Amino acid sequence: MAVGIVAVFIPIVTVLVIGLIFVSYYYYRSRERQMLIEKGLDAQSIKQFFESKKDPYRLMKIGIIAVAFGIGLGLGMALQDSSGKDYWIPFLLFTFTGIGFVVANIVSRKLEKSTSN
Repeated sequence: MAVGIVAVFIPIVTVLVIGLIFVSYYYYRSRERQMLIEKGLDAQSIKQFFESKKDPYRLMKIGIIAVAFGIGLGLGMALQDSSGKDYWIPFLLFTFTGIGFVVANIVSRKLEKSTSN
């Protein structure tokens, strides 16, 4: 396949995937609310359900993961420049992002335990 044809399909597929994500999100959110209404919950109970479902440490988790991603990218670029090997960037991106997810989970659990006590 020619490079030009692939280049045309990239934005089309991207828009379709993003649209599918939004449609799925709103559909399942609507289904969840319908199920709560069918169970006989009133508006106040539904509001309390959704407020208890929110994660208060969501932004902190995203921050930890973003910092780990940045460290992996920076180290990968530095090692690629110094060694001339092309595998350092993806290797360190996946490694440090995975470490970021683990650290974010551990920190979040510790904070939840300390606030519940």
